[in-house]
Formats: sequence, C-alpha cells, structure tokens
Amino acid sequence: MARILVVFGTTEGHTVKIAGAIAETLRRQRFTAVVAGAGRTTHIAGDFDGVVVAASIHAGRYQQAVEHWVRANHEALNGRPTAFVSVCLGVLERKEKVDRDLQAIVDRFTKETGWHPTITKIVAGALLYTQYGWFKRMAMKWMASRAGGDTDTSRDYVYTDWADLVTFATRFAHTVDARPLAAAAGHGGL
Repeated sequence: MARILVVFGTTEGHTVKIAGAIAETLRRQRFTAVVAGAGRTTHIAGDFDGVVVAASIHAGRYQQAVEHWVRANHEALNGRPTAFVSVCLGVLERKEKVDRDLQAIVDRFTKETGWHPTITKIVAGALLYTQYGWFKRMAMKWMASRAGGDTDTSRDYVYTDWADLVTFATRFAHTVDARPLAAAAGHGGL
C-alpha cells in the first residue's frame, strides 16, 4: 500500500482541516495517509511514495515552517509525485490580476525552495472573524468587503469548496498510483 505524507502549515487552523480532508480522501483511495504539521514533524519526504504540502498565504508568504521543511526536503520532493495546495482568500475576488498575483506567490515559493510540485491547487480558505483580535478582524473585514466577501464579524465563514478538494486529492492519488506503472513501462516492464 502506497504511503502519502500530507504536510501543512496553518495560522488560524483552517489549513489543518484542508489537510485532514485530503488525507481522508487518500485513505478512501486505499492509501496510507500521514498528516503532520510542518513545524512539528520529523517525517522526511523520501520515506513516502507521494507528498502533499498545504499552506496558507498571509501577507504574500506561506508559513515559515513550511518554507523550511520544503527547503530541507526539496530533493526528495522532486523525486516523487507531489502536490502543493495554496490556501487563500484572494481567489474569492475572481479577477485576472488577483489570479496572476496568487500564481506569482506560488511560483516564487517553488523557485525559492527548489521544489517543482507535480500538481498545484489554489483553494479558498476561511474568514475566522471570531478567532481574530480586534485589529485583524477589522483588517479582514475591509479586505473581505473589497473582494465581495462576508463582513458580519460576529461569525465565521468557510469558503473552501470541499467537493473540488476531494476531486483534486483523488486526481493526485491517481498520479501516485500511476507512477510505478509508468516506471515499469519505461524499463521494458521489468
């Protein structure tokens, strides 16, 4: 049974839920899926058949722990099927410039870390107003109003398309599944 590591970085906790949903989808596909926080894991990419990294964007960057883990594991990551899931609220704006800016953040991250993910996915995160301090709550309300998002700060809003995330994780599972077949086919079926 193939083993897949799902490494995550989270600030308010939503990305860990995304990582858990990915892992659950992989388990339903008959994989062993291990979920680990980037800053707390001793797992190395080379011990797994595939790796998913999920991180959220804050002020144009991902969590430092994710950057460190990917840098330390980039050679092993580049030697197996991998996926990068970028979590942010910017996708709610549905504007070409915003889409380009978000892709530029992903591209900068992969260039700086030396990692070349097999597939990437940008997904909407959550507005967790009830978990923010006053200043952050007001800043997020202002940003949400500009993007056409929800501004009632007395509750939280989850924008993640869970069905789309399941489709993505299933697609990644097929990528990991196809890898041994492609390797065997390239070597005369040996």
